[in-house]
Amino acid sequence: MVDTHMHVWADDATRYPFSHPYNHRFGADDVPHPATVEMLLEDMDRHGVTHAILVQVIYHGWDNSYVADCVTRHPDRFRAHGLIDPTDPRVADKLEYWVRERGLSGMRLSPIYYRGGARGGDAWLTSSAHEALWERAEELDTVFNFFIATEQLPRLEEMIRRHPGVVVCVDHLAQIDLSVDDPQPALDRLLALSDYPRVWVKVSELTSVSGSDYPFRKSYPWLKQVHDAFGSERLLWGTGYPGAARAAYSRPTLGEELALIRQEIPFFSAEDCALILGRNAARIWKLEG
Repeated sequence: MVDTHMHVWADDATRYPFSHPYNHRFGADDVPHPATVEMLLEDMDRHGVTHAILVQVIYHGWDNSYVADCVTRHPDRFRAHGLIDPTDPRVADKLEYWVRERGLSGMRLSPIYYRGGARGGDAWLTSSAHEALWERAEELDTVFNFFIATEQLPRLEEMIRRHPGVVVCVDHLAQIDLSVDDPQPALDRLLALSDYPRVWVKVSELTSVSGSDYPFRKSYPWLKQVHDAFGSERLLWGTGYPGAARAAYSRPTLGEELALIRQEIPFFSAEDCALILGRNAARIWKLEG
């Protein structure tokens, strides 16, 4: 079983500073709860989760040292994705450093923070620097995951079309707001990516996108469309935070997250569950049982 979306952060601000790139006043006192890798391992072991993909939290900014060190300490349990400043003209070189020198498996890119002209806008998505980034990603056999808004998906599709060898995982159903009267136009932008065989979608963050409480039943008709378009072979499970930090962020427990896939979502078969909860991720991140 593989949790493909796990945020952890250090409890040693001297060794691993909090250098939030969008909030320079952010510090250790602004973190609502500890979320160390030790907490994660305890939570995983209690519920039989064998592996996790650590995704650099924005709190530590572009310094991915903590998640890289977690992988070095526990290479049989973790892979990790870092963050790199997407506006840096040397973004491809930064990717190569973190992959070759520090052992990361890929990067998370977050155009959602740049939509509507925020922070200089999201033109970098299809820039020449990102053409080089995608070319380097294919050379390095790395994985991208995208925290992206639905209106930005067509531009992501441009890059996917030009670089079909790169594995792309779309976070949190592309943050589609399923509480609106008609989410279909937004959903259709995500479904369009099902034409590309190296695109996966994370069934995650239903807390924030579903418009309903656990077990998020209002989301099921829309989620069924994602399942039908991508197939269970291209869906991934991810939960967000370790242990007691889940409650601090108003997220379900790990047991509830597992039950959601195994028992609550009515159209997931036993084979679907095996793929979504681990086998797909094992293939992408080259994990061994």
